[in-house]
Amino acid sequence: MHVLVIYDITPDNIRFKVAGICKDFGLVRIQKSAFLGIMTSERRKEMKARLERAIRGVKGNIQIFQIPEPYVSLREIIGEIEEYEEGGDLVF
Repeated sequence: MHVLVIYDITPDNIRFKVAGICKDFGLVRIQKSAFLGIMTSERRKEMKARLERAIRGVKGNIQIFQIPEPYVSLREIIGEIEEYEEGGDLVF
């Protein structure tokens, strides 16, 4: 199943940690605070547990959406996908 993770976290160090966790689980950045990818239910639960630990005691939130394949294929992108660098890594 496709998984979309979006977050709104103020402290830079925690925000970078959350992004790193998303990458560790094979998700790809689609916006500055949004990652998308495919994973099993078990992997999603593992990721959720790590994300919960990462933001414990920090103001902000993380939202995880499970998206069935037929709905992902209906995604429409308006405008250009922005490329930018974060911590020396090129991000799409």
